[in-house]
Amino acid sequence: MRLSAGVGAWSNGGCAHRPGPRAGGGEREKVTRNDSATAADFGNWQAYSILIVDDEAGMRSFLERALQTRCGRVQTAADVEGAAELMAHLHFDLIVLDISLPGKSGIEWLPELRRGGYAGDVVLVTAFADMETAISALRGGASDFILKPFRVDQILNSIKRCFERAGLARENFVLRRELAELCAEVDGFVGHSSAIQHLRALVRRIAPMPTTVLLQGESGTGKEVTARALHQMSPRAQRPFVPVNCAAIPPELIESELFGHVRGAFTGAGESRNGLFYYAHGGTLFLDEIGELPLAMQTKLLRALEERRIRPVGSVREVPVDVRIIAASNRDLNAEVAAGRFRQDLYFRLAVVDITIPPLRSRSEDIPDLARHFMALFSAELGVDPLPLSPGVVARLAAYPWPGNVRELRNFVERSLILGSFADQGAAPPEPAPAAGDEGLTLAEVERRHILRVLAAVGGNKSEAARRLGVSRKTLERKCAEWGRAAADGDAPAAAYAPGGAG
Repeated sequence: MRLSAGVGAWSNGGCAHRPGPRAGGGEREKVTRNDSATAADFGNWQAYSILIVDDEAGMRSFLERALQTRCGRVQTAADVEGAAELMAHLHFDLIVLDISLPGKSGIEWLPELRRGGYAGDVVLVTAFADMETAISALRGGASDFILKPFRVDQILNSIKRCFERAGLARENFVLRRELAELCAEVDGFVGHSSAIQHLRALVRRIAPMPTTVLLQGESGTGKEVTARALHQMSPRAQRPFVPVNCAAIPPELIESELFGHVRGAFTGAGESRNGLFYYAHGGTLFLDEIGELPLAMQTKLLRALEERRIRPVGSVREVPVDVRIIAASNRDLNAEVAAGRFRQDLYFRLAVVDITIPPLRSRSEDIPDLARHFMALFSAELGVDPLPLSPGVVARLAAYPWPGNVRELRNFVERSLILGSFADQGAAPPEPAPAAGDEGLTLAEVERRHILRVLAAVGGNKSEAARRLGVSRKTLERKCAEWGRAAADGDAPAAAYAPGGAG
């Protein structure tokens, strides 16, 4: 919203307008005829919805005609009460709000809207304005201000600017998150094994369907890559893909992170903030490590999935959402349900389609292809020549069990390129031959012993051990805690894990 040099003159799209009478019927007919001439100047807004709040039936009709062919949904209301009733059941991306309304005025309602959690744009329209009105509008959270009478291209330009700003903000948010969180698999579908071919076929079949999907598998197997593939092959591919690691968010903040909050909802909430459901609207929300969600949050997530509505923290208003959920866990959620740590009803709601991502050791024939893929990727990124993958190196890579799966292999290739050789200390994975006494052990015990050997090699530094293993520190700490409890119960040697390691 910009104020021109003349006091009381408002500028929209470079055209200044002074207060004047409301448009009569002839003016509206002129605007309607000009509407088709300007249609090509504005994009397709079918993904957006607009609420028009004006006490004049003629003005509501004019605005509705100008917008209904461009927007996905246009609703009208004659006063604040009618608008509030519509907003209790429907989501609106933008509100065109008249200041002069019977009962509560638009300028009075605007701050209430913001406090109630409405984060969309609001374009105020009025036949009379002064500097005091402008200041009140800005403080109340108006996105733009237009004086009546106005041409159709002026209101369309205002709405276009609002939608462009909102789209850029949403896109920038998603891109920042992707850059910050893209630390795992580059292409989990590299390979030609029967396991990966089956996964590809399953993804192609499921992707076009709107159903929720649960991805299960060990850390580093490629769950996020699979989720991205499901999104990219779906009708939502042009809308946001928003990943979130539930294990990385403190339990007391997870609700605000997912649903958003209004100003003053809790200590430190100085302003309203949209949640990840908002940024994923129309697209896909990927909930990684969903088994880490607190039980109380599981209940709220279940309600959001079933009703397709969320309530920001501190808000009295629910917001409809259109989001496809893909969840992932490296835990056995069936076992978590049996142990009472995960809600059974939420599990059934998520696992409409349940996909298990195979570990790398079960598709060892893909390891050479993956190693070459990562070698080409990181040699270009680091600006160094690729290392030769001799038959001996390939055989050794294929024989190693890779407890950190594709992520560990990726880290190994990158580290080898940085060090300049597979033979340098720390560059090659441990020999696959079992340590003395390992024969006949279960896979879980082999994993435990391997992790403990890595911990011993780094002096108990769990951050470095997690990096070498290709898993998150939280995963490593959880395993160590489980072994510590087992030792206390007499199920494992007491010296199996010494808590309190550095890092």
